[in-house]
Amino acid sequence: MQTLEQLRAGELHGARRLKLACGLTEFPTEIFDLADTLEILDLSGNALSSLPADLPRLARLQIIFCSNNQFAELPEILGACPELRMVGFKANRINSISCHALPAKLRWLILTDNRIADLPSELGNRPLQKLMLAGNQLRTLPATMAACTTLELLRISANNFSALPPWLLALPRLSWLAYAGNPFSAGAEKEAEDNPIAHIPWNQLALENRLGEGASGQIYRATHLGKPVAVKLYKSALTSDGLPDCEMAACIRAGTHPSLVPVLGKVPDHPQGIAALVMPLIAPEFTNLAGPPSFDSCTRDVYPADQRFLLGHALGIAQGVAASARHLHARGIMHGDLYGHNVLHCGEGSALLGDFGAASFHEPGSPLAGALERLEVRAFGCLLEELLQRCDGAVPEQLARLRDDCLQPAPALRPPFHEIAQRLQSLPDNHY
Repeated sequence: MQTLEQLRAGELHGARRLKLACGLTEFPTEIFDLADTLEILDLSGNALSSLPADLPRLARLQIIFCSNNQFAELPEILGACPELRMVGFKANRINSISCHALPAKLRWLILTDNRIADLPSELGNRPLQKLMLAGNQLRTLPATMAACTTLELLRISANNFSALPPWLLALPRLSWLAYAGNPFSAGAEKEAEDNPIAHIPWNQLALENRLGEGASGQIYRATHLGKPVAVKLYKSALTSDGLPDCEMAACIRAGTHPSLVPVLGKVPDHPQGIAALVMPLIAPEFTNLAGPPSFDSCTRDVYPADQRFLLGHALGIAQGVAASARHLHARGIMHGDLYGHNVLHCGEGSALLGDFGAASFHEPGSPLAGALERLEVRAFGCLLEELLQRCDGAVPEQLARLRDDCLQPAPALRPPFHEIAQRLQSLPDNHY
């Protein structure tokens, strides 16, 4: 993070990125001194409520973050910024969005945790790929968004939807959807919360070092009655994906499967009332398959440049993920974030799917369940494509066909997970 003093002293000349969090109540005019180079501007964590009318002077600006400020409306001047493609105004007080606030090149819009009840119809005319709206007061989405054929990720958890818009599940590229915490899914969520699970008293746990942190909480190495475990302590606040309570319910309802990160129990008596789950400590040879999407990749995971897989190992990962997804949908759970960065693998083909922060619930066997499954099949198709791109040699024809079938633009033409699992298992041994 840079400082206002550095900016005013001219020390940041030529900067492409600027991050200032120092209690700002007004936009520093010195930022315009960076107009020839500035592409990413992060003013999150201040006390701003407006942006200057001459913001388009930052002609190269592509990304702006103003989360955790005091905006009551999305500034209209954003729409006049010629290169702006990513806008993040999470955790403000926004209740109004003008059509003029939407940049022409908008790909990624983050409005999580505001007070928005309506969205402008012009949203359907933008090249959106990623739209994050969890924690608002929305009852519907503009019908014009049926034309958002590039939309791939949508977060509408913790709103006031009485049903999913009828056109939503027909979008050709939608792959990652989260809708938990809405009235129409309350029944399935209550049923999920009622699943029995062991209670592990807090005084039986000894926390050690922190292993990692995600949007919904922190994971610690710990011991339980002398045995190593992992403990996830949930944040009470809304996350970009949804509500921690829904994530916990999904973890519990998922039950056991060889390719899922298992749960041992939940903590009912944390001293600060924090929700917590206890899980086995995963062997250290298991690491994340990929990194999360970058600003540039938007919706696709980032892999090390030299990452390669043996075909047999890639198939093992794909088989494990497909089997776990089949298991989840049979239990009325859509993972919602089926990505390589949520898969742990050992480097030899074994894989574990985790992180239920975007999970949503449905009634197994219903027409909605089938449509949701085929939506998530496209996410699996993206993962399979990424794996095969990193395998040396020719891709077997059957496997290439499966990848293409999972990525079909028409969701109804995609195979369900039980068929995917069968097709992966039926590949001849000589393809390994």
